[in-house]
Formats: sequence, C-alpha cells, structure tokens
Amino acid sequence: MSYSTADSFRPVTLDDVRGAQKMLSGVARVTAMEGSRHLSQTVGAPVHLKCENLQRTGSFKLRGAYVRIAGLLPEERAAGVVAASAGNHAQGVALASALLGVRSTVFMPKGAPLPKVSATRDYGAEVRLHGQVVDETLAAAQEYAAETGAVFIHPFDHPDIIAGQGTVGLEILEQCPEVRTILVGLGGGGLAAGIAVAVKALRPQVRVVGVQAAGAAAYPPSLAAGRPVSVENPATMADGIKVGRPGDVPFGIIGELVDEVRTVSEDELSAALLLCLERAKLVVEPAGASPVAALMSASGAFEGPVVAVLSGGNVDPVLMERVLRHGMAAQGRYLAVRLRLTDRPGALATLLGVLSVVDANVLDVSHVRTDPRLGLTEAEVELHLETKGPAHCAEVGQALREAGYTVIG
Repeated sequence: MSYSTADSFRPVTLDDVRGAQKMLSGVARVTAMEGSRHLSQTVGAPVHLKCENLQRTGSFKLRGAYVRIAGLLPEERAAGVVAASAGNHAQGVALASALLGVRSTVFMPKGAPLPKVSATRDYGAEVRLHGQVVDETLAAAQEYAAETGAVFIHPFDHPDIIAGQGTVGLEILEQCPEVRTILVGLGGGGLAAGIAVAVKALRPQVRVVGVQAAGAAAYPPSLAAGRPVSVENPATMADGIKVGRPGDVPFGIIGELVDEVRTVSEDELSAALLLCLERAKLVVEPAGASPVAALMSASGAFEGPVVAVLSGGNVDPVLMERVLRHGMAAQGRYLAVRLRLTDRPGALATLLGVLSVVDANVLDVSHVRTDPRLGLTEAEVELHLETKGPAHCAEVGQALREAGYTVIG
C-alpha cells in the first residue's frame, strides 16, 4: 500500500483491509476475544468482548495510524507528520511514527488529561498544547501542516485509516466465525466503516450496528439528510466518540454497509463502564463501553452470537472516579442526600445511627454550620452513601423521614 495524500477518496476494499493486516503483522496485537456470561444471560445469546482496550497504546487507533503513515511516499515521510487529538489518536500516531522512523508532532488541547499527554511524549512525539477544545487544536495542526509541509494524519477520514481499523473486523470473523451481530462505537466513523468493509465482504448476513453517545450523535441526522451534517456543541463523557461531524469517507461506507445506528445515554455509558470493570475485570473508557451500553439498554434487540468491540481503555483516573460514581448512582448503588438538623452535640451521631440500622455505608460527610441560609441552631449535612439498589435507596429515604429528618436534596 503506497498512496499519495491526493488519493484520499478512493474506495476501501477487502483487499485494502487484508493488505493492512499483513502490514500490521508484528506491529498491532491480535487482541483477545473474551466471553461474558453476565451479558450473555442478559441478552439471551452468547456475547463476546473484542478487547481493543488491550491493544498497544490502549486503543485500536494504532492500526489505522500505522497503515496511513507506512503508506506515505518517501518525500512525505521526510517531511514528518502532524496530528491533532485529545488522546487515543495522539498515542497511535506517536507510536506508529516511532516504529517507522518518522518525525511526529501532535497537537493536544490544553486541558488534555496528563496521563495521555505523558504517554504521547513517551512514544516519541513532540507534543504541543493548543486550544481549549479539539476544534481549536485541529485548526492549529492543519495550520502547522500548511506551514511546514508535514503530512496531516486525520483520525478517521482517510482510506488507509479505515483499512487499518478494518483489521479488527477480520480478527472478529477469525475468532468468532459464528457471529451474527457486531456492535461498535461510532464517532467520526473510521472503525465502524473499516469493520463493515471487511465483514460485509466476507459475511454479508452479519449485522453491523454503530453506537453513538446521544449527546454527540451526528450520524442519525446525517444519514437522514444523505450527507454529513454537524451537531452543534456535542457533549458526552465519551470523548473517543465525541465528534460533531461524520467524516466524508467513512460516511459513504457507513450509509451503505452499516445496518443500524443506535444512541445511548450518559447513564447507560456509566453503567456499562461499571459492568466492564466489575464483571469482566476490564478497564474500558466510556467510548469503548458504548457497545455494552447498547446491549444493556436493549438486550432483546440483537441476534447472537454478539461481539461488542471495546475500542479503548485510556480513561483518565479522575474521570474514572466520576464515571464510576455516576454509574453506581444510575444503578441505585450510590446515593447523595442533603438534610438539615439541629446543631447540638450528638446530632450527627444520631443521624449516622439511623443510617447504620438500614445498613447504608457512609462514604463521605460534609457538615456545614455557618451559612446565611441556616438558622441560628441549624446545621446542614450532605451525605454520600453506598447502597444496594433502588429498593435500598427507598428504604434509606423512608428511615430518614420516619426519624423526623427532612431531605432537601
């Protein structure tokens, strides 16, 4: 595979994906396929997890980045490459460039998580922090490419990128030849398009389903309009699929080959991430958990065997903590309550005694005595509790009311 940058809109074929697979031999891992008993019971059919969260750099992005950079002409390689990313694509480009001996510069937002910035530097890229959002970072990278002649490596909108990501589809068919449905997270569309090219060419009866975060779902309106359209201010914790506009190249493929696009909520993403951690013992980022979220929210909608692609595991520890609490709250296993009580000795101990009787585990207590909203003898307490589900949350609330407390939030 050796193509110039002018060849950006050629079709992507099964031969391209097979060529990418040969190119990636010894570079990208053939990631594990793990069965999930819990999800299989939920769906009523075998469910397997394709663990791209265990890929080198922690996501599938290395596949496409390596194929794209390896396909550059000698003079293009000599000019170096540039990319813009908040995390996964940055690391994929950095490692691919290092393996191929190509100089790389990666622009990242100023607020990018420090572990991702450090990892990108460790893989050998020059990291430049620019802008507060990815759109600003992207503009800076493209300006750098125009000024220096460096080749801009798009995260999803190029045939070589799509061919590289499509190798995930070939592995799925090799590891689970009886598969009937494949669910894959959908942002710009490179991974879903690549998988669809490979799978539909070899097994056209297999359903390929793309999954978007509801707050950043550009594909449903784009497919309805017959062209890529932008979603203003996409908002989701799943930064790996937080893309405001589909890529031109993947859009055409997805419109033709992907059978369905579904959306999932933030609560569903949180619950899915929590399930991956607790039941599958896998660290998965919110974007990577989106196929699991779709399975959990519509368990009877998919014919099995099902393969859910866990596209990445690069989750910032601070975000992980917030998401896990969010997921626990969505399942009724985490409860935050705020109430007022008389500010006298022993009042807090009495409150905690009520919670102890109903077996609510207190994780954190905030006790405020001085506030303009409070009376002279009042105090406000905020409690974060670990609970056992919705029924237990209701039991805790009932116990507080019976003890004479008024919950205010």
